[in-house]
Amino acid sequence: MPSLHPVPEALAHLVGEWRVTRTVRDLAGGSEGRFTGTTLFSPLRATPLPAPLSARDEGGLLHHESGVFTWHGVARPAERTLRFLPGATPGTARVEFADGRFFHDLDLRTGRHETDHPCAADLYRGEFEVYDADRWRTRWRVGGPAKDLLLVTEYVRAAPGPAGH
Repeated sequence: MPSLHPVPEALAHLVGEWRVTRTVRDLAGGSEGRFTGTTLFSPLRATPLPAPLSARDEGGLLHHESGVFTWHGVARPAERTLRFLPGATPGTARVEFADGRFFHDLDLRTGRHETDHPCAADLYRGEFEVYDADRWRTRWRVGGPAKDLLLVTEYVRAAPGPAGH
C-alpha cells in the first residue's frame, strides 16, 4: 500500500483537472464495468447550477465528471456533478449532490477518510486515500437488497506542476 499524504485543506488540494479511471464490479454477478474520463474541480461561484447558490457555497467547488462508461461491452457517455463545500471543521469539505442534498463529509487531513451514505435500502461505504499531491483514490462498497458492488476510482492530476500542483 502506498504511503498516505496528509492534506491540510481539502478544497485547495482538489482544484483543477484530474484524469479518472473507475472500475465497477458486481460482486454478486461477477460483471465488471469501466469508466474513463476527467473530473474538473472549479470554483462554484463561476458556474451556474440547477440549485441556487447561497452564502454557504462561498469558497466551494463544482465537481464535474464526464467520460465513457462501458458495461457488458456497451460504451455510453456518462457524467455527474457534485458540490464540494467548506466543511464544519477547517480543512474539511461537505459533499452534496448538484441539487443540494447531502452526500457525505470529507476530511483528508490525515490522507485517509472513511464515510457512509445511506441511499434508500442501500448503504454506500466510502474510503478516500491521498498518495501525493497528484494522486488519490476512492473505494465505495455498495450493499443492499439488490446491490453488491465495489467501485474503485483512481484520480491522477491532469497537469501536475513541477513540485506537485
